Amino acid sequence: MIKRLKGAFDGNGVESRAMRSSAWTGLSFFISQALRLGSNLILTRLLMPDAFGAMALVTAFMIGLVMFSDMGTSPAIQNSARGDEPEFLNTIWTVQVIRGVTLWLIACALAFPLSVIYQEPLLARLLPVTAFGLVIGGFMPTRMDSAVRHLDVGQLTRVELISQVLGLVVTVLLAVAMRSVWALVLGGVLGSVIQVLLIKTLLPGIDNRFRLEAATLAELRRFGPWIFLSTICGFLVFQGDRLILGGYLSLHDLGIYNIAAMLGTLPMTLGLAIAGRLFLPLYREAPPAASPDNAARVARLRARVCLALMTVAAVLVVLGPFIIGLLYDIRYAEAGWQLSVIALIQMPAIAALGYDSIPLAVGNSRQLFRLQGLRALIYVPALLIGAHYGGLPGILAAQGLTGLAMYPVLLRVAKSYRADDLRSDAIILGTGLLLGVGLALTWPP
Repeated sequence: MIKRLKGAFDGNGVESRAMRSSAWTGLSFFISQALRLGSNLILTRLLMPDAFGAMALVTAFMIGLVMFSDMGTSPAIQNSARGDEPEFLNTIWTVQVIRGVTLWLIACALAFPLSVIYQEPLLARLLPVTAFGLVIGGFMPTRMDSAVRHLDVGQLTRVELISQVLGLVVTVLLAVAMRSVWALVLGGVLGSVIQVLLIKTLLPGIDNRFRLEAATLAELRRFGPWIFLSTICGFLVFQGDRLILGGYLSLHDLGIYNIAAMLGTLPMTLGLAIAGRLFLPLYREAPPAASPDNAARVARLRARVCLALMTVAAVLVVLGPFIIGLLYDIRYAEAGWQLSVIALIQMPAIAALGYDSIPLAVGNSRQLFRLQGLRALIYVPALLIGAHYGGLPGILAAQGLTGLAMYPVLLRVAKSYRADDLRSDAIILGTGLLLGVGLALTWPP
């Protein structure tokens, strides 16, 4: 068995490279989250919950700026036939630089109006400084996307972990010295500088130069608009809860929710990372519809990933209050039941993991937009209704119901590409149902 497992990882075929990629991605994620959790435990003892609530809002707006301007540059590198050509890569890099500067200027313009809307003057100062990290991120070398394109993420993982360690050390030192939310802001900006420098220094690839090639721009215009629209919908789905809760909860309560969400969404966060670095290139190189062998190979890999994520989610559901009590002081006790519920409502999304990567892998970005658009169309009204009538519990209910509603839609897409795996899905959804019943019987927490 050991020899067989070693052979599965050692080969140069698509399955072996996919196995190595998923292993590196998983290892990177757990080390990264351990580092993040360790720094968070330190920071929660140095800073008040209000600081994390303020940063939750700022981060939501930052992600919104990034997603509302996504032109599909990374997917273009991974999917284009020209994805290894210097002219193509340099044009992509130049577009990213221009985008980063533009986003920073937009953030500066929005800072004051947003501070008035949320009645939080601090946002007017926090947002422009935080957004400068987008200028720095715009200079990120294309070497990172090239590594993902070829399922060669080992060295990339090591570089990312080193940059994260250094960034977290800087943030903690700033928190010790400043004891304010500015430590989180400046730590994030300096962390972006560290990551760009390390990737440029340690990863193989071309040295990017400013270049705007007409053919590359034309390809982006064909591919990018649907990605742009998809990421707008994705922003509403992944950050809508924080933006809406910001109008219903105090910064203190929002900070507590942010802690619970950080831990409760760990399985799905890992799943999305694997989907980007494993499923997308895997579906491209071994499309399930091309042959029964491809379909079986992809199903095996997907089942291993999804069942592992389900196990992590189940542990978080059962041990949520215990985990919060063990890691945090009494100020964060409310995060315990929130953690359990948030982990539970990830189950439908875990069951459908990877299904929405298929359209993008085959170049059908329009279908990806349709999926994301439908998800946002269900999710945003549910969030608003849930928040209005139920506050935080209503928000959580909206998240869970959206996941359940989207599962049959995503399953139908997977079936059309012969990539569905009903057996694994049934195990995950059944486990979620049992955990939900158990959680309901022990309510209130």
